[in-house]
Amino acid sequence: MTKVFAHRGASGTFPENTMIAFKHAAAVGSDGIELDVQMTKDGHLVVIHDEKLDRTTSLKGFVKDYTYEEMQRGDASFRFSEKTGFVTVPTLEEVFAWAEKEGFLLNVELKNSIVRYHGMEEKVLTLIYKYGLQERVILSSFNHESLVHCFRLNSDIELAALYMDVLYQPEQYIETIPASGFHPYLRSMSEDTIKNAHRNQKAVRPFTVNREEDMKKLIEAGIDGFFTDFPEKALMMKNS
Repeated sequence: MTKVFAHRGASGTFPENTMIAFKHAAAVGSDGIELDVQMTKDGHLVVIHDEKLDRTTSLKGFVKDYTYEEMQRGDASFRFSEKTGFVTVPTLEEVFAWAEKEGFLLNVELKNSIVRYHGMEEKVLTLIYKYGLQERVILSSFNHESLVHCFRLNSDIELAALYMDVLYQPEQYIETIPASGFHPYLRSMSEDTIKNAHRNQKAVRPFTVNREEDMKKLIEAGIDGFFTDFPEKALMMKNS
């Protein structure tokens, strides 16, 4: 059955990649939560999408140039400040400590294509096992070398390759990692993509799916899952 993943939490209605967005996504019954991980100057794993803080926080500059303590002074409420008040950028450990007691899946995207955070993969894997989440985590990245590194470190964690453009035979390409699934940009795939993936026992989960007509089409085609900013809407479509 199609799994609905809340993209950066319920990011259509709450500030993305924050605890309030994640908790709302869990409360409405999302099958999974997607989040992005980067690393601070002093080696803390923090949950934020952009390499720079400018778009989603009150701070300016690169994540890599801030210590964790410095980042905590920034407001991550983004355009939802009137609704939420001051919100901090969470650490991956903070999210895992909360998620440990829940039952949903976690898609952790390693944001290490532009800034190559040394040791990120090892730290993420350590936290996954610390909180016993190895059966509920999917690691994804646009940096497929990073996914290969993750596989070499631990072949038990599920991996999925992210990509934007049309990829020829992605279900075969990901065998080179090897990964069990791939996460394409919605417009770069077709119904044949789904059929070919399933024929090769691979999972396909596109992003970012916000239109009801796209949700309906994917669910009817038997997609494994998809990422959406509006999990409530997607769950209504799924259960209708």
